[in-house]
This record gives sequence, structure tokens and C-alpha cells, in this order.
Amino acid sequence: MLAAVDLGSNSFRMHIGRHEGDVIKVVKSAREPIRLAAGLDADGNLTPESMQRAIDCLSRFKEVLNAYPVSAVRVVATNTIRIANNAAELLPRAEAAIGCAIDVISGEEEGRLIYLGVANAISVPGERRLVMDIGGGSTEVILGRGHEIVKVESFSVGTVGHSATFFPDGRLTEAAFEAAILSARSVFEDDAPFYQPQHWRKAYGSSGTMRAISDAIAKGGLGDGKLTLQSLTTLKQYCIQSGHLQTLELSGIKPERVAMVVGGLAILIGLMTEFKIDVLYPVEAGLRMGVMWDLHLRATKRDRREVSVQKMAQQFHVDVSRAHRVAEMTKSIYQQLKPASDNYNRLLVWSARLHEVGMVVSHTGFHKHGAYMIENADMAGFTTLEQRIMSKLILSQKGNLRKVAEGLADADFAKAVLALRLAIMLMHSRAEIEYEDIRLKMKKAIELEMRRDWVSVHPTVAYWLQKEIECWREIGVDFLVRTNV
Repeated sequence: MLAAVDLGSNSFRMHIGRHEGDVIKVVKSAREPIRLAAGLDADGNLTPESMQRAIDCLSRFKEVLNAYPVSAVRVVATNTIRIANNAAELLPRAEAAIGCAIDVISGEEEGRLIYLGVANAISVPGERRLVMDIGGGSTEVILGRGHEIVKVESFSVGTVGHSATFFPDGRLTEAAFEAAILSARSVFEDDAPFYQPQHWRKAYGSSGTMRAISDAIAKGGLGDGKLTLQSLTTLKQYCIQSGHLQTLELSGIKPERVAMVVGGLAILIGLMTEFKIDVLYPVEAGLRMGVMWDLHLRATKRDRREVSVQKMAQQFHVDVSRAHRVAEMTKSIYQQLKPASDNYNRLLVWSARLHEVGMVVSHTGFHKHGAYMIENADMAGFTTLEQRIMSKLILSQKGNLRKVAEGLADADFAKAVLALRLAIMLMHSRAEIEYEDIRLKMKKAIELEMRRDWVSVHPTVAYWLQKEIECWREIGVDFLVRTNV
């Protein structure tokens, strides 16, 4: 069984599902309207009250999770936690409440996971499709063919901000709607040419907002539930006739969700106008299903992150033989250091394979260029934290260690840095080694033991080792080297 928890800008949601054949069957769902985005103050900080609502919700989600034999859980945080200035204050408390790590994902990664969920729910192989999701804090648009993603964008416009900006006093007027629609169109217009109908055959809406709008149209007798500009305009006029959010009744929509639906309606009209969409089909799949499919793929050794590393290496002309040699040496040395956990295992190997990616910019300071590229690149499957860790590892591969001194307080990270630096040193000195030729320990001090004749065969190693000893001693770590017969 798999579980996905989505910390959205408006609601926190959870799916628990079981993989059966070609589908993931949801056996339990939960949703709470936390309204996290509405809890951002004027300075971009989450208020104590909004953080407490989030923590209380996650504690309740944990109780539900504990009632099922779940083998893998992933919690993802989206736009509001991405942009909140004090997110670092919330995350440790939230992780303690839910009992597992929280991955803050980029808007593009959110889009990819949404598409993964939709693609596995629609059994039309090779279909050229457009998928859209209007969330509380952002809107994701993905162009794809079958299971392949062609283009993905995340736009910083969502139902919470749009409702608060254009309907602040609750009045629903023609002028307010037109302003809201024009604002949405201005967000999408630059990218509209990439998403015109000639690039896809069918368009899908995956968010709860779009399904709610469809329900309001169908149950209110305003149309058949299909999302067209005509049906959306009819719903808009119905909202205007009601005059105010407090008096607006939308069939099938809870009163507390009405404001979000109105904001989403304006965004959707703007989006469909700019992208020239005639019909949009709501679909019961999205981010949470995508997260569960991603967990299933990782469990079956089809990790999307591996594909991202391969593409990055190819795109920036990494020397594959050098990269794999460093990766193998790094892995072997790190295992010899006996890390306490496997938290860095895969990230370290991927970092080793991409350690020279910055050379596409310049051979001078390539470790700095590479670190920046890895931290800021759009890498499918990776979380913001994972890319930041890889960035620090790549930055640490050469030069002084003061630039990553804070991270070295984590013993396993320090061992990862040491393994990577030694592997790169051995690669540059063209040392063909048998791993039993060296013995390495790292506790209070670094202890390296190697064969005396091996050093004489590779004379530059002695030079590089002396430099390495100096770097570690600069930050207060003793480095002892011994040779034996």
C-alpha cells in the first residue's frame, strides 16, 4: 500500500492506495480546508494560527496512516510552503506531526507529478494531450504524449490570491470578473503559443477546482458539465446575478469553497481563452495519484531521477567515462566509511556523475558553476532539498571546505564530501587502484592507510594528499596518513 499527502495552498489532502495490476486503487481519502495561502501575512510569513492548523491536520492524518499497513509514504508541499519566508520554522514541526519527511517540490515537478497521475488514469496510449491544474497558489500546465512530458510550466496564479485580490469584499460584479479574467490572461499570454490546439488532441482539467466548476454547471442546470467558454460564461453570469459570495449558492459546492471556485472560474476563463480550448474534460486524477505512481516506479527501479541525471549529463557534454569512474570510486570509499544511514547514497553517486557539469560554463571554478546549475536546474523527480544537497556536494569537490562547513556537522555528509574529494583526486592522478589497497576511517579524525609501494607508483597522489590534509585541518579535522608494506 502507498500513501500520498498533498500540502496544498488551500487544502491538505491524503490518498492511501493499493497497486493492483495496471491501476492504483484508492482505499482511503482525507481532506481538510487548511487555507494555508490565506495565512500568509503582508511580509510573506505564515501566521502562527495557520501553522498550528497545518500541524493539527497532519497529526490527524498520521492517525489515519497508522491504521493502514502502508509500505511507502510521501508528503509533498506546494506553492505556499515554497514561497513562505518562514517555511523553515513550520517544516520540522510538520514533519514531527506527520511522522515522515516533507518534500518541498518545485512548480515544474508538481506539474510532472500531476501529469503522471493523469497519464496513468487515461488508457489512451500515445494520446497528445494538454493537462491543467488550478490550485490555491499556482496553476500548472503540461503538454504531453502518452506518458511522455513534452513541456511543463508552473504559473504563479491560484484561486486563493485571485479571490482575495478581485473579490475582496465578496461582491460579484461584471467589472470585478473582467478584471480577474484579464489579469489571468496576462499571466498566460506569453506562453500561449506553445499550448495551442495544434499541439494536442484533448485537454484535461485535473484539479478539484475544475471538477467543482463542472459540478456547479451540471447540477445547477447551466450545462451538461463540459467545460466550455459558453458554459463558463453562463456560470459567471449566474454568479454576477447572485451579487455576493454570501448569497451565492452553487449546487454540490460547500459554502466554504465558493470563494475559491469563483477565483478559479476567472482563471479558467482566462486560461481557456488564451490557449483557445474549446472543451476541457475534468478527470479524477492528479497530484496525489502522481505521487503514488512515482513511489511505485521507485520501488520497481524506474526512478525518474536517474533519467534526469542521464539527460543532464548528455545536455552538458559530461565525459561519461570519467564520471562513471568517479562515481564507482566514490561509492566504494563511502561504503568503507560506514555511514550511519543511507540518506546520501544515491545523491552522492548522482553528484559524482555530474561533478564536472559546470565545465560547460568554464574550466575555472567549474565546481561553483556546477553547484549553481544543479541547485537551479529543472530536474524531474528531484525535490528542492535533494538538489540543494547535490549542489553542496558538487561545490565541496575541490578547494577549501569552509564553504560547506555548516553541513559538515552532519557526520554522514562529511563522509560523503571526503569520499567524493578522494575519488576525484584519484581520478585526476590516474591512479588505477584496488580498493583493498587503501583503508579509510572517519571519526574524530580522518585515518588513511595505504601501501607504500602504491604511493611510489603514483607520485602525484602524495602532492594531492598533502593539499587535502591542509584543507581538512583548516576546519579543525585532523587527517592522518600511514603507509604499510
